[in-house]
Amino acid sequence: MMPRPDAVGPGQESVWGFPRPAICEATAARIRIEHAGGIVADSRTAIRTLETSHPPSYYIPQADIAPGMLRRADGSSFCEWKGAAVYWDVVIGDLVLPKIGWSYPNPSPAFAMLRDHVAFYAGPFDCCSVDHEVVVPQAGGFYGGWITSKFAGPFKGIPGSRGW
Repeated sequence: MMPRPDAVGPGQESVWGFPRPAICEATAARIRIEHAGGIVADSRTAIRTLETSHPPSYYIPQADIAPGMLRRADGSSFCEWKGAAVYWDVVIGDLVLPKIGWSYPNPSPAFAMLRDHVAFYAGPFDCCSVDHEVVVPQAGGFYGGWITSKFAGPFKGIPGSRGW
């Protein structure tokens, strides 16, 4: 059963107006990740992916990720639109956040701009923000969207949303 989209407030976008199949686009929003007293990433040149019923996922250029924090993790997956994904650990001193990031080293032509960018799950970090607003992680262990007040849901990942 498809949900009823939430009312869209002033300055909001409805995730139910996002396309399917997904798209990616540049964003001028400031994307920042903080953890264990340090800055993991800080970017004004990220790319966001948009897909019906999902909050955006933000892909950060590797140049905007603190040096030495990324370590290639085991495993891979395949997205029907983006292609083959690889996973990344974030390493901060002795602390390892396993498989917290993913990227597409050879994305499909429609997602070529994602090359050399990494997306991250927001939940395990101390703070992830978009334009200084702290995000809420998209529900469901598989999804990596970042929810802010600029988006109206409901968002895929909540109980009962498997068939959306």
